Amino acid sequence: MMPKVIVDLDACEGAAVCADICPMNVYDIVEMPEYNNERKAQPTRMEDCILCLACVSACPAQAITVEEE
Repeated sequence: MMPKVIVDLDACEGAAVCADICPMNVYDIVEMPEYNNERKAQPTRMEDCILCLACVSACPAQAITVEEE
């Protein structure tokens, strides 16, 4: 089963705490044109997630959910 990492882009503040804390380097912080080029977290390596949920706990905006598929 592959985890599904969901980032609420409306809530994400681009603090990059998820990228810093993730032991598997799941996240990239990218500029999003559809959000006026604000920096947002993108789970670009979702398949590497080990379900530790460190990102969920650490996100100051509570913008991350991880589901087991």
